[in-house]
Amino acid sequence: MIDIQYSAEVRTAKDAGQPIVALESTIITHGMPYPQNIEVAAQVQQDVRDAGAVPATMAVIKGKLHVGLEDDQLKALGQAQGVAKISRADMAACMSTSGTGATTVAATMIAARYAGIEVFATGGIGGVHQGAETSFDISADLHELAQTPVTVVAAGAKAILDLAKTLEVLETLGVPVIAHGQDEFPAFWSAKSPYPAPLRMDSAEDIAKAHATRRALGLPGGQLVANPIPDADQIPAEELAPIIAAAQSDADTHRITGKGVTPYLLQRIYEQTGGRSLTANIALVRNNARLAAGIAIALTKSA
Repeated sequence: MIDIQYSAEVRTAKDAGQPIVALESTIITHGMPYPQNIEVAAQVQQDVRDAGAVPATMAVIKGKLHVGLEDDQLKALGQAQGVAKISRADMAACMSTSGTGATTVAATMIAARYAGIEVFATGGIGGVHQGAETSFDISADLHELAQTPVTVVAAGAKAILDLAKTLEVLETLGVPVIAHGQDEFPAFWSAKSPYPAPLRMDSAEDIAKAHATRRALGLPGGQLVANPIPDADQIPAEELAPIIAAAQSDADTHRITGKGVTPYLLQRIYEQTGGRSLTANIALVRNNARLAAGIAIALTKSA
């Protein structure tokens, strides 16, 4: 058995049967500089609380799986150096060697399932990278969604990815892709894309019912809830398209591959948008946290 270290807030919530929303920790260690990383993480946690649920930020600290972080742990993680970015492949190794790691989408889903938490809010999932037909660069997030029973609320897949292929892989893996409140699959910084969403649901209650029905049917895997960024915060897709294309061309020129591709592209897009991409990113994460709290509340009521 894995010894889970619960924060006092999460332990109290579990004992009382309160709704809980899982949050990842890569936004703290790999998403933005200190102290903005701490400020944003704290704000997202507060958004979950204000919406009526309890936040549980996941991380591995000195080999221990933490479900929920105390304030001092959050601050320490935000200033730590050399923190691993862990996914399914290296999560166990990080824990067994007493390492410290921030959880990606896949690792957060694993931690949430182990802790009995059914809803997770993030920014955007990973997916099929451009040129994957030759590089085979496909995020572990997609396979995690196919096997781990957690509903993931995201603003779609990151717009730097091949969205069409990402949707095809999710369909092949049997992952429900539910657009919240619209018929189009959102494109992270942009509310809409050219791609129709396979499913549409307009309320947290309907999404919670779908999750509970999958559980009752014994179906493996979770759900991807594609929650569009609010209109006031988005960057139009037509404005972003040439910026993303130029960033990808730069990455090819500099032979950036593997895990280095996403942070390189995000940094280039940040520079070319004058920081607007980060502002939009923060807005969409907060929006996802609020919807995830609503889903968690609905699930708790129906239990």
